[in-house]
Amino acid sequence: MTNSLRPHGQNRAPLPPAHAPADGVPSPRSPQNTRAAAGNKPAPSGDKPGKQRDAFFDNAKYLAIVLVAIGHSWEPLKGDSRILEGMYTVVYAFHMPAFIIISGFFSRSFDMRADRLQRLITGVVVPYVLFETGYTLFNRYVGGAPDQEISLLDPWYLTWFLAALFVWRLTTPIWKLVRWPLPLALTLAMLASVTPEIGDDLDLQRVLQFLPFFVLGLMMKPEHFRLVRRRSVRILSVPVFAAALAVSWWSVPRMNTGWFYHRDSAQELGAPWWTGPVMVLALFGCSLLLTACFFSWVPGRKMWFTSLGAGTLFGYLLHGFLVKAGDYEGWFEQTWLHHPLGQIFVSVCAGVAVTLLCTAPVRRVFRFAMEPKMEWAFKRDAAEVARGRAQREQTPVREKVTTG
Repeated sequence: MTNSLRPHGQNRAPLPPAHAPADGVPSPRSPQNTRAAAGNKPAPSGDKPGKQRDAFFDNAKYLAIVLVAIGHSWEPLKGDSRILEGMYTVVYAFHMPAFIIISGFFSRSFDMRADRLQRLITGVVVPYVLFETGYTLFNRYVGGAPDQEISLLDPWYLTWFLAALFVWRLTTPIWKLVRWPLPLALTLAMLASVTPEIGDDLDLQRVLQFLPFFVLGLMMKPEHFRLVRRRSVRILSVPVFAAALAVSWWSVPRMNTGWFYHRDSAQELGAPWWTGPVMVLALFGCSLLLTACFFSWVPGRKMWFTSLGAGTLFGYLLHGFLVKAGDYEGWFEQTWLHHPLGQIFVSVCAGVAVTLLCTAPVRRVFRFAMEPKMEWAFKRDAAEVARGRAQREQTPVREKVTTG
């Protein structure tokens, strides 16, 4: 969700992606208690209550990450096609909000408990540090930018989402405490859009301008997702998407695409200051409408790609190296790629590549960087130790009752 040709500090793209085991990122576990969904029947042997994954959210994450990869592959090509740039704008209007809403939805139970903070560090902070360093070194030695410095305060390219997710998750208890969380989040987003002095530290412009979607996710309930997945909504989504494509095609020469990235203030985009709050509200409404249409077409049943939804963080963070390598090596400069068939070919290749990066073998190889255990780095929680001791003490009694 960014222009890959921007210099360091502005050359960032969205995406979100998430991995299931970490509490610091969206985990598509069923929003309903497993036993309650099964009519209070005991869980099968070996299954942990509450750990059942919801196929809808895995499907949504996978389809969104495919759109992210395709959108990134369109960036070097869209300047030659008004139609492609219109499609690019529509995709960028909803795929990131969809990810952030899901992130917020699965953040509802987050608090400052030690085990959850630990998973936030291992699932978000550690990958951020490793990939921020990796992308900077990649750009330095492969992209021909030898002077680029490693700066953990200035996210580069894809890593901004991890920095934003860390901030959002830490502020979750506040949003659950205040009386009107969404109006407050929208107010902060509007104020950010007229404050160029915010700067690039932790990409706070994006953190604040995308914040309303995260807060909305915190407020949502499972029935809200079921509401937009009705057949009537699915049918209505067709003319809505058609109208969005038509408006996007019309607006290509008339509107700065930078508004959809949410990384700059109105003044930095060369617009009057008052357009910032107006565009924040307008794009929030448009993004919600398109996100609802997107969710309406996401299958709720298990599909061949459902299991890949657990690996979207891997696909998100790794596919950027392929896109950047193609940009640095001139792969996108082939003339035939700038024609419709070439653009379709690039889109298919991007979808296939990110799909492979979400598979189990890739996840096993890179789990050390995205899902590190790191028990050695943390103190044992006193409450957890006490619970374990109590369970061990009760085990002989339970066995005696069972065998008696």
